[in-house]
Amino acid sequence: MKDEDLRELTARIRQEMEGIQRVLERMKEGWERARRSNDDYYLDGVAPNLHGFYSGVERIFAQIAETIDGQVPCGENWHQVLLQQMMDEVAHVRPAVISTEIGKRLNEHRGFRHIVRDAQTLVQLVHDRLFLPEIYHGRPVRFSACNSSLFRLDRFAFQV
Repeated sequence: MKDEDLRELTARIRQEMEGIQRVLERMKEGWERARRSNDDYYLDGVAPNLHGFYSGVERIFAQIAETIDGQVPCGENWHQVLLQQMMDEVAHVRPAVISTEIGKRLNEHRGFRHIVRDAQTLVQLVHDRLFLPEIYHGRPVRFSACNSSLFRLDRFAFQV
């Protein structure tokens, strides 16, 4: 792998993370409006952004898999395999991109993409399982942890 490939990957990751941050800000605003107005109508806008959050993280993982690991999973369950791949260290190539704990939490978001259209399920899921209440206090903990992991990978890339 060339240094230029790693620099390009790092630039793509940073750009994607900026997009993810914008998505999270929109989610926070929608959630706050729903809370202030007591109107679940605003959650209809949160759902696609929640989907967008995971999709952005998954795009980063796919870029890492392609550029560093040299292999992006394929097949019916490629989303799960990719997530697991990011939890695993690749000996002499890269550290684990995310911890197992972050991987478990992101797996909840991965499964969410199948229910984005069901507003009632969304409302229940948001309250019971996902991180939207954490948005009240700023950036979600899960993105912060994932962001830190990717920052460590970024530093690793430039040490190679």
